[in-house]
Amino acid sequence: MSKYKFKPFARDGLKTYPIKSRKSKVQIADFAEAFSPDRSFSRFVESLPNILAGKDFKDFLQLMEKAKIRQKTTIFALGAHVMKVGLNPLILKLMEEGWITALAMNGAGIIHDFEIALAGHTSEDVATQIKEGRFGMAEETGELLNNAINSAKENELGLGEAVGEFIENSDFAHKDLSILAVAYKLNIPTTVHVAIGTDIIHFHQKADGEALGNASMRDFFLFCSLCENLEGGGIFINIGSAVILPEIFLKAVTYVRNRGVALEDFSTAVFDFHHQYRPFENVVKRPLGKKGRGFYFIGHHEIMIPLLASSLRSFSPHKD
Repeated sequence: MSKYKFKPFARDGLKTYPIKSRKSKVQIADFAEAFSPDRSFSRFVESLPNILAGKDFKDFLQLMEKAKIRQKTTIFALGAHVMKVGLNPLILKLMEEGWITALAMNGAGIIHDFEIALAGHTSEDVATQIKEGRFGMAEETGELLNNAINSAKENELGLGEAVGEFIENSDFAHKDLSILAVAYKLNIPTTVHVAIGTDIIHFHQKADGEALGNASMRDFFLFCSLCENLEGGGIFINIGSAVILPEIFLKAVTYVRNRGVALEDFSTAVFDFHHQYRPFENVVKRPLGKKGRGFYFIGHHEIMIPLLASSLRSFSPHKD
């Protein structure tokens, strides 16, 4: 017999209730449907469960559709990984169809976009190249990009517009795949936000800190102007930038509010490999006003962005 003074509870007297009287978070009406591949892609989206991320994704698509119908600003902030995993054609299609009205990049973004346009390939093997001091030493990347950036001040352009104009006016064999060039051609504002020393072009001989700083500073205040126009149902989407673009967005929002614009009605979303502090705090949580929602979608870009692009191009939610 146990020597403890505490004894196990007897199981008599348990109070129960009929399951039908209980409120449950999961209903069979919200279950996924078995999707038939011979049906339209919009039916695939509708077949997703109305539970957790499935419901969030459909809600987000509805907000994107409303923003497009109302011609509200939709900013895609792209980390360089978007270009490195072959997503340029999908971003270009969303630009052409009006789903993207503005773009933001970090400094690495223009490097990969430029190399794709010039050579049709990008993303060197850093682990191998750095051992021999060859990492970042591609001649054309360092020389031509810095030439474009150095011309920005003289032409009173931001970094994104200057590089976009340069690529669009070039004879590069693959410039039709350049996000920067097509954005310039379509007159879609594109801002680039650099941190000196983070990009390989900064140690090339033609790199000019004054030119880089001037062009990127100009782009920051252009970005602020774009963020001001999120009010009324616009959307800011951060795809794969862990630090730079979330920080830029947070500062832009506070600057706009300081100028007297409340920014109460806009939504945000993050698409990334895993949950990260700054994208969550600086994009999804802190900046939101009284209206709008923040979303965080986790998954590989090479899967999630094709899903997003195909969904936007085919999903037709109810219009108000």
